[in-house]
Amino acid sequence: MPFRRITIIGLGLIGGSLGLALRRSGAVEEVVGVDQSAAVLERARERGLIDRGTTDPAAGVRDAELVVAAVPVGCFRGVLEAARGGLERDTVVTDVGSVKGPVHAEAEAVLGADALFVGGHPLAGTEDSGVEAALDRLFDGALCILTPASDTPARDRVKALWELVGCQVVTMDAEAHDRILAATSHLPHMLAFSLIRTFGELDDSDRLAQFAAGGFRDLTRIAGSDPVMWRDIALANSGPLLEMIDRFEDRLSELRRAIAAGDGPALQAFFGEARTLRRGLPPRAHEDEDNDDD
Repeated sequence: MPFRRITIIGLGLIGGSLGLALRRSGAVEEVVGVDQSAAVLERARERGLIDRGTTDPAAGVRDAELVVAAVPVGCFRGVLEAARGGLERDTVVTDVGSVKGPVHAEAEAVLGADALFVGGHPLAGTEDSGVEAALDRLFDGALCILTPASDTPARDRVKALWELVGCQVVTMDAEAHDRILAATSHLPHMLAFSLIRTFGELDDSDRLAQFAAGGFRDLTRIAGSDPVMWRDIALANSGPLLEMIDRFEDRLSELRRAIAAGDGPALQAFFGEARTLRRGLPPRAHEDEDNDDD
């Protein structure tokens, strides 16, 4: 078997889905779950996400070949500190967080510069969260970004993990990851949160909700995501994210000026360039964009 024992800390959407996919693969002798909630652990066992579980991080990681911290970025350091006593020198540790620079710094601060830590980020998910949201094929065809400090056997082990559950793995440095994700994920979430807040502040928002058609629902779908997770992401990746917000405000101001001036040619050029850029995006393996251009 490629892996004898893997421990997953945090059994929400990503951690739970990873457990399901690993057990489905049959390539892991034992999947151990760690969660602060005994009720979540019991439900995870009932759903087949894990073989066994514990609320004690140090006990949960003991004798594991690989540990996956599937927790919000803001909880990562505390989880490492709680688990540190059970880690062996040859235990590989990875994470699933959407920000990598601060996570690498925290891993080094808690575990030491020689620790076998490899940053990881599977680009998969839904707006749902919690143990009930776990899906056994969430990672099929998805990209997973690894941000190893160097080419090491630890990186190869983490790469094997994500390939085992169906991901296509790419590597890059942590700074590049955080800049790219600020544009492609973090900014869109900020816009979705802001758009639904704007809608909610209208005097007749309850009545208007009856007429919220597909476009509005598609644009705001990700605003249903976990607010704790996105609070942590916004704070941890504030530099690149603020740059992206400034760039968006520039484009929105350009659009506002054209509308206020009644400048039809400028509006058509603006929309035409946007349409070309959108249609030039590469296709995705997942089905959530199948009807975007209908």
